[in-house]
Amino acid sequence: MVKAGLWGKDTRLSQYKDIDYSAIMKLAEEQSVVGLVTAGLEKVSDEKIPKEVILQFVGSTLQIEQQNKAMNAFIAALIEKLRKEDVDAILVKGQGIAQCYERPLWRASGDIDLLLSGSNYEKAKASLLPSAVDVATEYKSLKHLEMTMKGGFVVELHGMLHSRLSNRIDKTIDEVQYDVFYSGYVRSWMNGKTQVFLPRADEDVFFVFTHILQHFYMEGIGLRQICDWCRLLWTYKDSLNNGLLESRIRKAGIMKEWKAFGAFAVEYLGMPAEAMPYLDVRSKMDDGRCEIDKHLKRKADRILKFVLESGNFGHNRDISYKQKYHFVIHYAMSFWLYTKLAMQRFAISPRNAIMAWWAVVKMGANAAAKAI
Repeated sequence: MVKAGLWGKDTRLSQYKDIDYSAIMKLAEEQSVVGLVTAGLEKVSDEKIPKEVILQFVGSTLQIEQQNKAMNAFIAALIEKLRKEDVDAILVKGQGIAQCYERPLWRASGDIDLLLSGSNYEKAKASLLPSAVDVATEYKSLKHLEMTMKGGFVVELHGMLHSRLSNRIDKTIDEVQYDVFYSGYVRSWMNGKTQVFLPRADEDVFFVFTHILQHFYMEGIGLRQICDWCRLLWTYKDSLNNGLLESRIRKAGIMKEWKAFGAFAVEYLGMPAEAMPYLDVRSKMDDGRCEIDKHLKRKADRILKFVLESGNFGHNRDISYKQKYHFVIHYAMSFWLYTKLAMQRFAISPRNAIMAWWAVVKMGANAAAKAI
């Protein structure tokens, strides 16, 4: 269903017996892809979907659509407000990526992430804080502040997009961010009558993928984020500067992850192999699908397991122990959890799995020291 929704291709369900649509809905909600599955149901060509199932999916999707319309209107007002106060902001992730889908309003919305240069970051804080109904703790070293605005819209201000996985990755992110700010590498989205600036596709692809890795190594990753990456690559497949993108991926040391997630996208999400840069494809099969290198296929299988276990942003993980136990026990349990995560991800990229584990350990140790 996700494949059909992503690419708009007809699909057949007669090969499956006793389909449990309630389980499909539960899984779609866990992965934040209800809209994609609804679009996929429209493409079923050989089975009649029960009316009550159609109504359930359409009802949930219409709610998503209304939420997106409200968020888009809020973003337009937010950008106009900041411009009037001489604040230049670039929208990253979220509603900007949604424009790469066939039906942007059917993509589940999240937070509103604004990327700002140094002076603009401080001006945006001064502009928005007075009207925020709730403000989270600011991470000053990361130039990151989250606030909830009237209507429940969550706005995150980013002075940088560090992954915190390794200095090598973050240094490359800084260089890409510099190109966005000071070389004018942006594109735009006409949100109603408001022009909203987004990173140019070459830079956006890199930002989106390193954000995927941040969640993959530190929390958990869901299908929605990976689908975003696929649709972005697909939409700009004919204009991407593949040489520039490859140089950045290699400089950051994340080519192993790129190929593994590329194999997952082609194998399980139906991403056309020709639109996935740097993927090792052995040959084409009789049905036109590409045969993935066996080593990468095993990595793709592992990623599928991680995705299904973790849910969107790792929401399936049980972290109730944080409220149940004293901080020392809580920290010890977190240490063991992240150690297990690192061991599971070791097969994808040993070096980066260890680096990510060490980064989490250091963050936990710093938090423990402050608490003590």
